[in-house]
Amino acid sequence: MTTFTGWITHELPDGHRAALEELDDGVLDDRDTTLRVHYSSVNYKDALALQGRPGVIRRHPLVPGIDVTGEVLTSRNHRWRPGDLVTLNGAGLGEDRHGGLAGLAAVDGEDLVPVPDPFTPAQAAAVGTAGFTAALSLLALERHGPAPGHGPVLVTGAGGGVGSIAVALLARAGYEVIAATGRPELLHERLTALGAARVVDRAELDTKGRPLAKQRWAGVVDAVGGPLLAGALAGLRHSGTATTCGLAASAEFPGNVLPFILRGVSLIGIDSVRTPRERREAAWQLLAHHLDPALLDSVTRTIPLAAVQEAAADMLAGRGTGRVVVDVRAH
Repeated sequence: MTTFTGWITHELPDGHRAALEELDDGVLDDRDTTLRVHYSSVNYKDALALQGRPGVIRRHPLVPGIDVTGEVLTSRNHRWRPGDLVTLNGAGLGEDRHGGLAGLAAVDGEDLVPVPDPFTPAQAAAVGTAGFTAALSLLALERHGPAPGHGPVLVTGAGGGVGSIAVALLARAGYEVIAATGRPELLHERLTALGAARVVDRAELDTKGRPLAKQRWAGVVDAVGGPLLAGALAGLRHSGTATTCGLAASAEFPGNVLPFILRGVSLIGIDSVRTPRERREAAWQLLAHHLDPALLDSVTRTIPLAAVQEAAADMLAGRGTGRVVVDVRAH
């Protein structure tokens, strides 16, 4: 029996709580590949789970953490050998499967992606689900939306994990990027360094309930949902495309159909959980091509495993920016 340190949630009469405990490998699911976890990260879903909020965890007890980067220990999948460095985002981790905020993880080898050059394992963890989702959003824009030079692309929640990496990817791909954030003065320098042509206050997206606004952008990458998504859609140019992947502002959509039927805009949902392997690999190839590791480092901070509760609280309070990597080996 092998023991390791990890966070695990327990069901209580009034919800659930997360605790840092010594676990043994008997808690792990029977999956074909076992990893020695080097790094995970703190995402919005992780913050909800760690702070006892509902809506993410679907079984108990459960190891949270929707990202995992580490080293293959054993695998029955022909794609992997012991010592391979791999990463995985979503795929049910931290929701209905044990996740990455522990020293060992058992996963399906078919979902894994090798850590690609030019990233180190720590940088792959910094990319995490946030960067993976941003890459899926850019892939969707490239399939359905504007090409570079056809008009600016708005990024909502630009100071967060998804938004900041989306700004960097879009700029590197040749798009003119408008970054919307609730902290424009504080984050202006960081967002322009990532490639934003302009940084605007998210208050500019408030249409006061009007379904249509001046046509300003050719595309949107939305990471927050709620009224900001409705405002972003109201300002889309004719035949523009928006992607949406988050609900930090709200899961409600207080918009209407007029942008769709009068301007022919499109809204594409981005799911980073049940993504087929081919699209996972395409997203990571895009990241390897367009994301400068030095820029990634500039929006990343690393914390030990014991500090994730504090990071989760900051994220839910709106105090978090960029990416938070968890060094699982540092307790």
